[in-house]
Amino acid sequence: MTNFSIVIPAKNESGGLLGLLPELFEQVSVLEVIVVDDGSSDNTAEVAESFGAKVISHNYSKGNGAAIKAGARAARGDAIIFMDGDGQHSPDDVNRLIEAYGEGYDMVVGARGKSSQASHSRWLGNGAYNFISSLMVGHKIDDLTSGLRVVNAKKFKGFIFMLPNGFSYPTTITMAFFRAGYSVKYIPIIASERIGNSHLHVFKDGVRFFIIIFKVATLYSPLKIFFPVSSMLFFTSLSYYLFTYITDNRLTNMTVILFVISVVVFMIGLVSEQITTLLYQNSNQED
Repeated sequence: MTNFSIVIPAKNESGGLLGLLPELFEQVSVLEVIVVDDGSSDNTAEVAESFGAKVISHNYSKGNGAAIKAGARAARGDAIIFMDGDGQHSPDDVNRLIEAYGEGYDMVVGARGKSSQASHSRWLGNGAYNFISSLMVGHKIDDLTSGLRVVNAKKFKGFIFMLPNGFSYPTTITMAFFRAGYSVKYIPIIASERIGNSHLHVFKDGVRFFIIIFKVATLYSPLKIFFPVSSMLFFTSLSYYLFTYITDNRLTNMTVILFVISVVVFMIGLVSEQITTLLYQNSNQED
């Protein structure tokens, strides 16, 4: 029988935990509930402890990903359920994810629909991430950034060193699981409106998520990014050479530079691909 640990990263989420934790303990049967207080300035830790949750406290805010890693390291269950502490995730959906996990998947993710997005722009942004990541892995990804998921604890901990301390841990672990050949399932959920203020910022996090899109590709297969860039540079150098040869009967320095850059970019991509392959190969051997 699989034992489940619930890990909830929380920063100033006392209001959300007041409603969430009683429902969790009443409706979901798990080994433990771990709340990671990420440097809160309110009574998040006290609220969590009052309902019987195990609390891990950070002296200062280290980030959502850092809280996830701290909770995962402390979790004793065979599988770990990650969820937000802001009241968006329903215990009913947690039970649905647990049921789906029992079908033999390595990770089950709650996929939010359009009605669950905070704004139209957020929905469009998430749609772009899902589309690009789906192209990369060759599988349909319904929600790349969902914070509600159940994972095999041993396999998740095998990638814990890769996870960033910020908000992009769902992206990183999703791509890592697909790259390692683990089975992933998405089930639709409805995320409620969060309690309290969001920790996301439109402009700063817009740039950050643009970087995530690039990271999605490099995590899964770096050569899929570097090869097209290298090819573009190569054909540009070839075209420019033909142009200068026909018009001036000469080979320019720019042609040589573009050609050399194209080769360098390709070699960087090739080396990165080999490093990535070794990384995931070692993770599989540890299982």
